[in-house]
Amino acid sequence: MLFLSLFESVVECCGKTALRRSAPSSRLPAHLATGQRGERAAFFYLRRNGFVITARGWRSDLARGDLDLVAWEDETICFVEVKTRTTRAVAPAEAAVDEDKQKILMRLARHYLRQLPVENVPVRFDILSVYFEAGKRAEFELFCGAFGWD
Repeated sequence: MLFLSLFESVVECCGKTALRRSAPSSRLPAHLATGQRGERAAFFYLRRNGFVITARGWRSDLARGDLDLVAWEDETICFVEVKTRTTRAVAPAEAAVDEDKQKILMRLARHYLRQLPVENVPVRFDILSVYFEAGKRAEFELFCGAFGWD
């Protein structure tokens, strides 16, 4: 919250259009705003836990979809799919990453890997579930190696 207040103060001095571009729109559907909030929280969670983030919301012109977060943990590149929920009552967030979604993520990962200046780096596909339940702090569950190439 302190960071957001500081950010808003800086933007107020520099111009309000930057704030409109950076903050989620009030016209954004609630589920999309929740997803954006979760991806921001996931970014900071991973950084606090030693990951080096190299891309957020990465897209390719050659495939549909996006990679929520691309990060390095030591020598391993991690493609992290973030799933955000406001309750655990229905189904776990990670259950939303079905076989079709996994194929999309693997296709995007291949395109991303082709851009790297090195080859044959260890690759891992992770799912990070973020829960924003009413009256509680955000909770995170990281599933390292949730699925793979095969």
